[in-house]
Amino acid sequence: MSSKPRYYYEPAAGHGLAHDPLNAIVGPRPIGWISSLSAAGQRNLAPYSFFNCFNYRPPIIGFASTGWKDSVANIVETGEFVWNLTTRPLAEAMNNSSASLPRGEDEFAFAGLTPIPGRRVKAELVAESPVNFECRLTQCIQLLNAAGGNIETWLVLGEVVAVHIDPVLLDEQGVYQTAAAQPVLRAGGPTAYYGISEQHRFDLVRPDARKP
Repeated sequence: MSSKPRYYYEPAAGHGLAHDPLNAIVGPRPIGWISSLSAAGQRNLAPYSFFNCFNYRPPIIGFASTGWKDSVANIVETGEFVWNLTTRPLAEAMNNSSASLPRGEDEFAFAGLTPIPGRRVKAELVAESPVNFECRLTQCIQLLNAAGGNIETWLVLGEVVAVHIDPVLLDEQGVYQTAAAQPVLRAGGPTAYYGISEQHRFDLVRPDARKP
């Protein structure tokens, strides 16, 4: 162990800092901008900062919701949802879609966004987003603490059954250009977000892929 002093805390006892550093350390993270439809046909759109991809084939993505929110309820009811890529031009709209609206009020309309039908699911896509994943629910898991007790957080996992990509984000070889999409990533603190650029790119070849 390094002899250099470290700031140490145990989360159950509190961190003692101005803001919990956990989501600043595990970051920046992609945003789970999730659109869903209730069984009654009411659409919902909300961003989640705990989101990622978990499997290649079949492709599985997932997000975690602190509390049983409309997104989770809708997805469990219908078994479907859509992930929409948040880009820098859409950052304000994404943020507006996080507003606590009265039940039944449309976040698409509130954020000035256009819903369009999916091809494989009934949940609607954000038309302004350049990438959308249509998904079918595979698991909804209530998380547990180390003692085995339930906590009020649900992990929603879905298989991507259809992908929509703006062709401008594919180069001549058909390679998706991550930085060109200007993705927005969630960081620590109450307001921090980040972008990425080609200037910050570097490449590594995995050891098993290196030629002798």
